[in-house]
Amino acid sequence: MAERPHDPTAEFRASTDLAARNGWDREYQTYSDFDLPVYVGQSTFQKLPWITDPAELLARGVDVAIIGAPFDDAVSHRPGARFGPRAIREANYGTGSLNSLQLDVEPFEVLTVVDAGDANIVPAWIERAHAVIYRKVHEVAATGAIPFILGGDHSITWPAVTAVAELRRPGSVGIVHFDAHADTANDDWGVLAGHGTPMRRLIESGAVAGRNFVQVGLRGYWPPRDTFAWMKAQGLRWHFMREIEERGAEAVIADAVAEALDGPDYVYLSLDIDVIDPGMAPGTGTPEPGGMLTRELLRAIRHVAGQVELAGMDVVEVSPPYDHAQTTAMAANRAVLEALSALAVKKRDGRRVRWGGGEAAS
Repeated sequence: MAERPHDPTAEFRASTDLAARNGWDREYQTYSDFDLPVYVGQSTFQKLPWITDPAELLARGVDVAIIGAPFDDAVSHRPGARFGPRAIREANYGTGSLNSLQLDVEPFEVLTVVDAGDANIVPAWIERAHAVIYRKVHEVAATGAIPFILGGDHSITWPAVTAVAELRRPGSVGIVHFDAHADTANDDWGVLAGHGTPMRRLIESGAVAGRNFVQVGLRGYWPPRDTFAWMKAQGLRWHFMREIEERGAEAVIADAVAEALDGPDYVYLSLDIDVIDPGMAPGTGTPEPGGMLTRELLRAIRHVAGQVELAGMDVVEVSPPYDHAQTTAMAANRAVLEALSALAVKKRDGRRVRWGGGEAAS
């Protein structure tokens, strides 16, 4: 009869003190969720606290609340932006107390920022999606926090801005809109709530006046001439990409900021990520060659957020299925960080950031 082979793990398995044997019982430093690597734990924006209760937002005196709007049923071309909020949240490598080299500020040491979760979206129901986005933004903004909405296709801007504008009345809200496309179509094949129509809906509804619209980065072959005739009649102002090519981004953005401050009491910043050239941000629903450089856009966002009375911001049309190595999602993530850093500088310098129902609140 053959002998049983020696089992070298028998003694190991018989041990009743494996932790001591392997050194697993030693003291190790532990870290807060905020300081853990981005791939550990819950996926929130920059590992920030996940606070969805409006009463808690109010109690904490939150300055900025991140909101997800994972909805893309209103796209006219490439779907996938429903996955944008999660991709933007995950597209970062730094955690904890970040330091902005551009603005010399640690935004999360100055601002109180949380992730307020997502709107209660279900697929294939445009009206319901817009309703729950409106309600989510409204309940968050009503606490005094500035809502930063992660889209989602650009149709989400219609309910999001409407909620903010209603809360800020009797003050007026204007829009600085970075986009390759004007999004002022009357309809998308008969659909009034498509992602090519939100800016017209906002103007027609009275939520925002046309004279308080400034658009930057328009290029390509849409919209048609009759749409621009309507825009001109409403008093919209816009800057084609060719202006940036001819005059430089600095001059164009300076003009856009001056126009944004000419009239409205507050400004909402809407960023369609396709304003960036698709060579740098390929993961979009309607890519348009010949766009802004990423660095030009990030600088522009710092200028706008740092100079206006910011009422809200959205970043839309990030479509991860078409992204390469998270480059589009990273650009969107960084756009939010740049706006937050600009707000942190304002608060550090004693200027108002958080909205308190019309009362000054730092």
